[in-house]
Amino acid sequence: MNIGWVLPVVWVGLGVVIVACSLRAAQSRRAYLIGVTAVSVLWVAAGAAVNAYLLARGADYSGFADGASTSFVRDTWESVVVPHHTLFIGLLIAFETAAGALVLIEGRLRQTALVLLIGFNVALLSFGWVYLAWSTPMAAALILLWRADGVWRRTEHYGDKPTTRAAARP
Repeated sequence: MNIGWVLPVVWVGLGVVIVACSLRAAQSRRAYLIGVTAVSVLWVAAGAAVNAYLLARGADYSGFADGASTSFVRDTWESVVVPHHTLFIGLLIAFETAAGALVLIEGRLRQTALVLLIGFNVALLSFGWVYLAWSTPMAAALILLWRADGVWRRTEHYGDKPTTRAAARP
């Protein structure tokens, strides 16, 4: 099975959904929930499952860090990660699965998962500036979802619409 063109389409599609929903997440509970669900699908299906598939097919991830602007990242990737790719990509798969699942659980687990995914996207920048086009809108969207989570958790006691702090005071 060749996933060469399908994977970028799925990533971009889910990315667009996440960014679009994040822009309305503080005002629309539906947009917030769709955005959070899309985050989960992105990291579990288009992240962990795809990496597991590639690992099972024998991919060694050599060359992934070739776009890095520092030789430290390129050399470390090739000398540490590639020879032990089963371990390191296995850890990546575990992280993507855990974060993608935890983002579905309301409360502190969701907030923690969103913060970890924000950090993940920032860390992607060390692999090259090409990730700037992905990581910037994704990190911004995840921050907006994280903030919307706080809005919706505060307003659960006041009905289905978010309120300002001034309106929430007795």
